This record gives sequence, structure tokens and C-alpha cells, in this order.
Amino acid sequence: MVNVLGFDVGGANTKAAFITTQNGKLQYFRVATEYFPIWKEPEKFASVLLALKERLNIGRLDGLGVTMTAELSDVYATKREGVLKILTVIKDVFPDVPVYVLNTNVKLVPLSTAEHEPLAVAAANWVATGWLVAKRVKDCVVVDVGSTSTSIIPIVDGQVVAKGKTDLEKLVCGELVYTGSLRTNIAAIVHSIPIKNSVAGVSSEFFALSGDVHLALGNITEKEYTCETADGRGKTSTEALTRLARVVCADTELLTKQEIINMAKYVYDQQILQIVEGLSKVYFDTKKLTPHKVSVVITGLGKDFLARKAAEKVGIIDIIDLATLIQSSVALATPAFGVALMTASKLEGEPITWMQQ
Repeated sequence: MVNVLGFDVGGANTKAAFITTQNGKLQYFRVATEYFPIWKEPEKFASVLLALKERLNIGRLDGLGVTMTAELSDVYATKREGVLKILTVIKDVFPDVPVYVLNTNVKLVPLSTAEHEPLAVAAANWVATGWLVAKRVKDCVVVDVGSTSTSIIPIVDGQVVAKGKTDLEKLVCGELVYTGSLRTNIAAIVHSIPIKNSVAGVSSEFFALSGDVHLALGNITEKEYTCETADGRGKTSTEALTRLARVVCADTELLTKQEIINMAKYVYDQQILQIVEGLSKVYFDTKKLTPHKVSVVITGLGKDFLARKAAEKVGIIDIIDLATLIQSSVALATPAFGVALMTASKLEGEPITWMQQ
């Protein structure tokens, strides 16, 4: 029996998946997420890893799989520095466990190799998601809408065929869209908003987030609004509307509730179009690579209200919710679960089979 822990170290959230496998079959799994803005208190990263380990009730470990995006955080001068510091903490917290790190060539490498080639493992968590989905859907495009950004991953004949490897390359080719379910500044989605039979410019201040839009419209619950709010206040619908009003330098005395809701609907529609732009490019490029039907697989917190809506806008009919292929809690932590499965496969010497549980 093999016990493996997988970590997806993000800039705002660290996710973990613990799995047990035996003879090539998944026996047990559990996932957990910890909101942790690493740029605020990077010195507490070790305690976050230990807290996740405790939450998952982990005893003996045979291996640890790691993928990350937190190296982009501006607490680090360069991505190289970020990768190395993150790996150092992981090595210190788990000194007696073999550590494998995922690179952008869809390979797990020993920690020592990752330390020598840090840029090869930077921002590789999309690889774990793509690898996981490719085991079930041979020809598709994955749309993973997280709290901060959207990854669009092409898969052909069961293989990840992404054009971009780095964040920059993926931004250029449409495989990364920096818009997400919670943490996107409204000013990064729209530059103007229709209001009171006219159009108002948007303040570029840090007044409201995409989470406020989706909370106000009922797309997410207060519990799902896991990040901090722009003003540090609460996460009720009323407080979200107050923040949204400030985007056009107004407040709830100057605008009616319905006017603010209409603003939120407009921002929502524009955010869908941001994803449509990247998805259209990747989807039609992928269709050229295979004679088979190309599905869209949706996952992440925004899978239904952003990924699905974007796919429908493109005209795609065959849309698969990843939660129908794997347990729904895992679908919110696919990179952590994917890198854990990859590590278990490496340790067992054979692919791990798994079914929805």
C-alpha cells in the first residue's frame, strides 16, 4: 500500500490531496484547501503545510508530489527565487519523505532536479489538471476557472498538447486568462459600465472584486467567498453591493439596489467574454489537430457560472463537468489530486486506475 500527499501551492490558496493506492488502484482519497496569501506572511508557509497534513489525518507517507504557481508572487524577486524558497520549506517540513516536483513537460522530477532547474517547474499546476483529465477524455479542452485565473488546456489523443509552457507563453496563446471567480479586480474586467441611461468610466482603485459580482448575483455563497474582500469588511450580499457601487465612485445612497445589480450583470457578461476570447482560440486550434469530436471539460470554482457559460457562448454543445468523472470535492483541487496520482503511479511503477467515488 502506498500513501501519497500532493500539494498545489498557489499564491492565494494551498491545496492538498492525500491518497492511498494498492496494486495500481486508488483505495482512499481526501482533499483540503487552506486560504493563504503567501505574499503577506511567507514565513508561515511551513505552518500551513503542517495544518493541511493534520486536517487530512496523515500518518506514514511514501511520497510527496508538488506543483506550484506561488513563485509568481511579488514577495519573491524572481520566479527562480520563489521556486527555490518554496521547495526549501517543503524539504524542511517533510525531511524524510521522497519529494517529486511536476515540470511543464508533464514529468515528475526529484526535488534535487527541480532545485537545479527551477524554471522548469514554475507554474506547472495546469499540467496536473491536464494529465488527470486526459486519462478520461482523450480529445478535449479543459477550462479550469479558479479564484484568480483561468487555465485552458488542450488535450489530443490522451496527451496534453499545450503550446505554452510558461505563464507568459500561455498568456500570449490564450491558454491562460487572468480572470477568476473571486480575486479579480473589477477594473481588470471592464473600463466602463452602463449606468443611469449613460456610461460611466470605472475607478481603477481596489474597490471591488469578481467575488462581489458573483456573490451579489448568487453565483457563489458567502462560504465560497474564501479570499479577503477589497475593503476588509464582510461577505454579505449587502456589503458586496456597497463595494460594487464604489467602482463608479458612488454608494448605496446614490444608486439603487437594482442599479448595482445591473452593474454586476454587465461585469459578469464581460468576464465571460474574457474567457471566450482565450477558449475560442484554443478550441478551434485543437479541433485542427484531431478528426475526433473535441469536448470541453469544465472544472474549478467557476466551472458552472463562468467556464460553462463561456463554452456555450463559443457554441460548444459537448460540455463535461469534471465532477461527473471524479468526486466533486476533488474537482476543486484537481492539480493537487493529479500530482498525487502521478506520484503514486511513479512509486508503484504502474498507472493508477480510479473511478468516481
